[in-house]
Amino acid sequence: MLAPVQERLQQDIEGWIAHNGGDRSSLIPVLQEVQKKYSRISDYAMQVIADQLDIHPVEVYGVVSFYSFLKEGHKGRFEVRLCRTISCDMAGKDRIARQLENELGIGFGETTPDGRFSLEWANCLGMCDQGPALLVNEQVFTKVTPEKVHEIIAEFKKMMDVNVFQQAEAH
Repeated sequence: MLAPVQERLQQDIEGWIAHNGGDRSSLIPVLQEVQKKYSRISDYAMQVIADQLDIHPVEVYGVVSFYSFLKEGHKGRFEVRLCRTISCDMAGKDRIARQLENELGIGFGETTPDGRFSLEWANCLGMCDQGPALLVNEQVFTKVTPEKVHEIIAEFKKMMDVNVFQQAEAH
């Protein structure tokens, strides 16, 4: 008998596969949906996807481990990615990186203890003419300064606090 979370995950995966098609071409879109809803791609999710698409689980794992935007482990609610291309480097990326680490109290590749933020590098955000560039979940920030980092992180912390407050009021 499946745990309720696993049952829900399996149903979600079946729905996403039905929507995207039951062949290999739906692998990445389905993985993205799993990550979007569950904040990570568990071993169980990879097995269900492999079974549903009739492919070997190692193929699913290979895709998850290859693409930096897909994660097995737990990620923060807000995934902060700093572009590390040469153009962002020349525009002051190192100062932004230090400010992010100071604001969040974590290093790159880590998640805050409260699970709110993960800090990662991005190989390119396609904003080379507007660097340094930063991505928080799906929102792009350009021409980022250390002061702007403080404002960006404060705004996302405020959003988290509002969501927690609203959830508490609902119960």
